[in-house]
Amino acid sequence: MSMSDPVADMLTRIRNAHAVDKKEVSIPASNLKSAIASVMQQEGYIESFSVDGEAASKTLTIKLKYYDNKPVIDSLERISKPSLRVYVPSTKMPSVMNGLGIVIVSTPKGVMTGQNASAQNVGGEILCSVS
Repeated sequence: MSMSDPVADMLTRIRNAHAVDKKEVSIPASNLKSAIASVMQQEGYIESFSVDGEAASKTLTIKLKYYDNKPVIDSLERISKPSLRVYVPSTKMPSVMNGLGIVIVSTPKGVMTGQNASAQNVGGEILCSVS
C-alpha cells in the first residue's frame, strides 16, 4: 500500500518513538527523508542516521537524542501537506519559538533550514518545524 504523505509518517514515527523513550527508529528511506534527517543532525536534534538495505527496500535508521532523560525534540510539526502546499520567499521565512526552533525548507539548492535559505536568498516549500 502506498502512503499519501511519507514525510508526515516519518515525523509521526519520530514523535511516537520519543513518547516511549526508544533509542532509535526505523523508517522506509527516501532521498527527501535522508535530507531532512541530515538537517536535523546538523542542527543537533538527532544523534545520527544511516541508510541500510538494497535499492527497493532501503531503511532509514535514526538514533534519537535525549538530554537529562528528556527528548531534545520538543515539537515536530508538518507544515506543508500534499493537500495544501506552503511556499515562502526568502524575505518571509517564518521563525519558530523566536529563533529557538527551526523550519526545514525544500529549496532549489536542496533541503536546508529556513535561516540558511534566507542567508542564501532562496525561498521554497516549508516542510516542517522542529523545536
